[in-house]
Amino acid sequence: MTEHDKTVMFRMEKEKSKAAVVLASVYEALEEKGYNPVSQIVGYLISGDPAFITSHGKARSLIRTVERDELLEELVECYLKNLERGKK
Repeated sequence: MTEHDKTVMFRMEKEKSKAAVVLASVYEALEEKGYNPVSQIVGYLISGDPAFITSHGKARSLIRTVERDELLEELVECYLKNLERGKK
């Protein structure tokens, strides 16, 4: 088999979803203001009350640009992918 007969794998990095970008920005803003980002984001996801998110860095406005179910989907997907990586 020559080098030209081999199949080359092409992999494109998946672009981060809007939900992932928003969560990262909101997390950073909450952390900068001294809040526990995980607790604040969970409070927002459960209640839908944007008051759980700081307005610092426009985080409160930003998080409202993505539906809560999309944020949850991103979190669950990321969590499960990390579980799978840990099994390998």
